[in-house]
Amino acid sequence: MKPPVSRLVIALSLGVFAAGANAAEVQVAVAANFTAPIKEIALQFEKDTGHQVLAAFGPTGGLYTQIRNGAPFEVFFAADSKTPAKLEAEGGIVPGSRFTYAVGKLVLWSSDGAYVDDKGEVLSRNAFKHLSIANPKTAPYGFAATQVLDKLGLTAAVGPKLVEGTNITQAYQFVSTGNAELGFVAMSQVSKDGKITSGSAWVVPADMYDPIRQDAVILSKGKDSEAAKALVDYLKGPKAAAVIRAYGYDL
Repeated sequence: MKPPVSRLVIALSLGVFAAGANAAEVQVAVAANFTAPIKEIALQFEKDTGHQVLAAFGPTGGLYTQIRNGAPFEVFFAADSKTPAKLEAEGGIVPGSRFTYAVGKLVLWSSDGAYVDDKGEVLSRNAFKHLSIANPKTAPYGFAATQVLDKLGLTAAVGPKLVEGTNITQAYQFVSTGNAELGFVAMSQVSKDGKITSGSAWVVPADMYDPIRQDAVILSKGKDSEAAKALVDYLKGPKAAAVIRAYGYDL
């Protein structure tokens, strides 16, 4: 269950385009867990500024590799703080551009509305066949999932049942398509406006894993891009903040 990494590039403009004299495109690398929020934010951003967002989604580790290999990204929205800091140490970003745009939450989720109890005790019962997580080596949400299993003392018991997705999107897909009965996913994938939108879930207490601080940076390729600077500024504004909170992130 480990299909090759796919790189999805989407032009997010859907015709709501207030073209301006200085409108430009900005190429953005986005952590998979932030797919839904950035699409919504980009539509507002394009409407308000005329700039167009071209986004590629994937695991933070995979996007980092692409950036280091010369991918033309100008802005990077990571799923952690470590990777942007590493890029900064390597001289790959615009100095002073790094900031935290969201703090993620981990959820144990099943598409079955009665499968996951609100304390996550389904894990210790160990009656399932497959538990989906994102690759803990490249995806911060996957690493957080392993921390939770360690804390519960269940790493050895459920280890043979783990199904690793390349990223958090694939981990979610394994559960939503029935290939795994349950899995650890991002709150943003299964909630809107503070409510779980489908299935059943346990929102994992934040003290069971390291904080998932998600940092953004303007990459060196974006140092002269007005659109890149405008997008980062927009992420710090109230409209973007409302969207980010609606998907269950803290700020």
